[in-house]
Amino acid sequence: MELFGIHFAPLRVPLQRRLQTLAAAAWIFVLGFGGVIGWLTTIYFLLFTTWIRYFIIFYLVWIYYDKDTCIRGGRARRWTQPLKNSLWWYYYRDYFPIKLHKTVDLEPSKNYLFCAYPHGILASGAFAAFATNILDFEKLFPGLESKMLTLTQHFMAPFFREFAYCCGACSSSAESIENLLSYKTTSPEDLNKAVILIVGGAAEALNCKPSTYRIIYNKRKGFIRMALKTGAPLVPVFSFGETDIYDQVNAKENSFLHNFQQTMRNYTGLIPVIVKGRGLFQYTFGIVPYRRPINVVVGAPLNIPKITEPSNEEIDKYHGLFKEKLLEFFETQKYNYLSNPKDINLILE
Repeated sequence: MELFGIHFAPLRVPLQRRLQTLAAAAWIFVLGFGGVIGWLTTIYFLLFTTWIRYFIIFYLVWIYYDKDTCIRGGRARRWTQPLKNSLWWYYYRDYFPIKLHKTVDLEPSKNYLFCAYPHGILASGAFAAFATNILDFEKLFPGLESKMLTLTQHFMAPFFREFAYCCGACSSSAESIENLLSYKTTSPEDLNKAVILIVGGAAEALNCKPSTYRIIYNKRKGFIRMALKTGAPLVPVFSFGETDIYDQVNAKENSFLHNFQQTMRNYTGLIPVIVKGRGLFQYTFGIVPYRRPINVVVGAPLNIPKITEPSNEEIDKYHGLFKEKLLEFFETQKYNYLSNPKDINLILE
């Protein structure tokens, strides 16, 4: 039904689909606004409550005491499994839907650096594949535990940090990556790590447009250094369809919006974009992503030698090799997951 230019959803929609839409909306709300809401809630409890403020003070002391957990491997598995196995994520998965595919088996005796592309607006596909258990990552890659990386400041946001920890997330700092890639199992039940780094970062959100695959790569070399220092294989990961679930308002060069986005990027590492999605009950506007499929594909690893102090030449060499592997991976896999593969190419900035 269309009214005043707004295309409304039918009244008779199965409950299953309603719950899927609600799950997608809730996820966007938590990831997009969870940090801000956590801080505002904390300030409110501190200033405008009586006895609750004492619990908040104790919690803030705990955050300070616990501040290095995000660079020491995050929470133990027993704390992450309840949320990662939550029924709610199944509704989230089926909304798009999202699927995880592997092209080769990975040896469980190693740690791996999964280099995931593209970031999109909020890395929806990578989140489902690696921050939850709904796509059966540990069945596809037995012996490996996924550890998704995010900005360190997220672990300083009250309440939101607990959500990130319970999804198995860790800091994307160099120290954290080195610790994870150097991890050694201590028991038969222990698992090696698949460390998921979205190499392009939040800056790639500006490139998120339907049927466009433009990633930030050429100046990103820190992940190559980490792989060389630890000898961890590099694994290409691509989320086909990630850029189709949102469109956005284009900011012209030197416009107020463009300058604001770049300023926020420089100071916070985040880029605010004006997304074009849908709403809970209509399809015309909103921040809920479009219901379009995402296929997360894990490629074959590029084996890397362990070089404790890699030179710039060695970093450039493997940076170039992985670039070639990434382009080849995209070109071969796009025919399996894109509707118009001949018209779409991977662009590296």
